[in-house]
Amino acid sequence: MEYTRERVQFNTRICDFQGVRFDFADWWTRIEAGKHLTYHAAMLRQAGKPHSKEAAMAKLYCSELAAWATTKAVQFHGGYGYTSEYPVERLMRDSKIGEIGEGTSEIQRTVIARHLLGPEMTGGEVGAT
Repeated sequence: MEYTRERVQFNTRICDFQGVRFDFADWWTRIEAGKHLTYHAAMLRQAGKPHSKEAAMAKLYCSELAAWATTKAVQFHGGYGYTSEYPVERLMRDSKIGEIGEGTSEIQRTVIARHLLGPEMTGGEVGAT
């Protein structure tokens, strides 16, 4: 966000463009939603209640959010976003591991679907990964 205050396009700071402001609003709304999903799953686990669906939902949402948010950050940086001069290029590369490490997004979707539909509809045990 700091860089958008410095970067000027068409004699205007890019943070002053409505589209960029809308992106920021979406960005922070999604981050807060991800926090709430994560905290809810953690609260259930701490209370000793079933939580695998909620944990899968949080992991799916937050890993895909990280990829989306870092892609936006690279776009805000323009050509500099792809250079190692700014950390956003590394953050974008690192965010991809959340979608493929420790259970891919597809696996998380399978876990969620099993909870929603039951094992007889999805060909597996509820909660199994």
